[in-house]
Amino acid sequence: MSAQVATRIPRAAATAGRSVRRTQPAPQRPPLKRDEKGLPIPHVNVVVRDTHRNRLSDHYYSTLQDNLMYMTYVHEPTPRTPTRPVRMMYDPEDPYTKHRHNPPLGGNRWSKQLPAPSSSDNVIQLERIQIHTQIKSAVSSRTNLLGPIMALRAISGATEQGGGQHTAGGVQLVKGRKNLQGWVRPGLPVGVKVDLKGPQMWDFLSVLVEFVLPRLRDFQGIPLEGPASRLDKPNSASGVVSFGLPPTALGLFPQIEVNFDAYPDTFGMHIHFITNAQGIGAQNRARALLSGFQIPFARS
Repeated sequence: MSAQVATRIPRAAATAGRSVRRTQPAPQRPPLKRDEKGLPIPHVNVVVRDTHRNRLSDHYYSTLQDNLMYMTYVHEPTPRTPTRPVRMMYDPEDPYTKHRHNPPLGGNRWSKQLPAPSSSDNVIQLERIQIHTQIKSAVSSRTNLLGPIMALRAISGATEQGGGQHTAGGVQLVKGRKNLQGWVRPGLPVGVKVDLKGPQMWDFLSVLVEFVLPRLRDFQGIPLEGPASRLDKPNSASGVVSFGLPPTALGLFPQIEVNFDAYPDTFGMHIHFITNAQGIGAQNRARALLSGFQIPFARS
C-alpha cells in the first residue's frame, strides 16, 4: 500500500502545474476603425445614460413642482370663450393669392394670448440653459475664439455628440447674419454658445448658485421690472429669463479657477433660462421657478 502511494505522489505533482481543461488562446479582434479625427470607433454602440438623478432635479420633482402648481394656479370655473379668428391680409381661397405670404392683419399677437388652463400637466419647468458670449476681437483673428471655446467646454462639460447622443451639439460658433456697423459681416464668427439639457443643465445650475453668485461682488440680484410694467409684452410673455455676468465671474467657476493661468483673457457671458411657459405673464412664472433654485432677484 505504501509503495502505491509513493508511486502516485510524483504523478500528482507532475500534473499540479497544468490545468485539466484544455485552454484556448484569447480571440484576436481586428484593430478598431478610426473616424476622420483619428479617434477609435468602438465595435459596439456606446451610449451614456443617467445613473442617478441630480440633486436639483430631485428637488424640483419632489418639492418645487408641487409648490409651483399651487402658486401659479388660476381657477377658471367656466370654460373660456372661443378666440376670435385671425383676419388674414389676403383671401386664402383666392387662386391669385393662394401661394402668397399671407400675414395676419395687425401683426402677430402671440404675446397677447392667454396661457393654457392650469393643470398638473403644464406645470412650469426648466427646459434648457443657453450660455453665449461675443468676442469683438474675433473679427480681426479667429484664433481669439479658442479661449472662449475652451472655457465654455470646461464650464458646461458639453462636447459634440457626447455619450453617443446625436442631439448633443457641444460648443457652437455664433456667426454674423448681416452687416452691422461695418465690422460684422454675414458668416463671420463673432462668438460662441452652448445649449445645456439634462444632467449637464442641473450641474451648471448648481455650480452657478453655490459657487459663482455668492462670491460675485456687488451682485444684488437679477434686476426686475417695475410693478407697472405690462405683462403682454413680447419680453414678458416669452418665459425666458436672461442676465449677464461680468468678466470677473469667469474665474469663480471651479473648473476655471483650478487652472486659471490656461485662460489668458477673461470675458463676460449671457445666460438664458428657457422654460416652457408661454402667454401673458410667462416671465413671472419663470422667475418663480428660478427663485426656487435660490437665484436672487431685485427691483431696479
